[in-house]
Amino acid sequence: HHAIEDIALMRALPNMTVVCPGDVVEARAAARALACLSGPAYVRLSRAGSPTLHEAPMDFKLGRAISMCEGDDVTMISAGHILEGALEATTILRKRGLSVGLLSMHTVKPVDTEAIKRTARRSSLIVTVEEHSVLGGLGGAVAEVVAASSTHAPLVRIGVPDSYFDEVGSQDYLRELVGLTPEAIAGTVQRALSANRFMRRRAV
Repeated sequence: HHAIEDIALMRALPNMTVVCPGDVVEARAAARALACLSGPAYVRLSRAGSPTLHEAPMDFKLGRAISMCEGDDVTMISAGHILEGALEATTILRKRGLSVGLLSMHTVKPVDTEAIKRTARRSSLIVTVEEHSVLGGLGGAVAEVVAASSTHAPLVRIGVPDSYFDEVGSQDYLRELVGLTPEAIAGTVQRALSANRFMRRRAV
């Protein structure tokens, strides 16, 4: 089965830590960190496994995002196994001349509020990417932080649309269906960035 509402459900439970590792390195680090955690936790893993995306040792801490790369035009924030696709989308956009950053938000609760605020100050646009409903998951967590912040960068949420999801197929097929392939992510980001720049010009 494909759970697309689990993060929203688990985030709503008091004292629950919600972790969505982006690759096997993050998953191992999360297991070690959670073994020392006092309290309940929910870990979302990919049934198909994850590639190794972190080559160098990293400083993994629950509730602290990992910067994969930095950019001024747009920063993508990813949670879970879709990190690989977000990285590929970043490469596509950089080849098109855009300055793109990427954060691996492996802990959705507690979410890294300071990293989100820094991103809102630095980038012209924030884009969340997740294999989850656009409601209540990573996008919702980031929106809550941005809404309460004094710096309001535009936010675009990429995920599964808010509708009954009754399609059956491979993971690649389902990602293509809902716009979660690297090419689709890059296209959504570029259109949103262009629209944001147009609106800013009109405001001036």
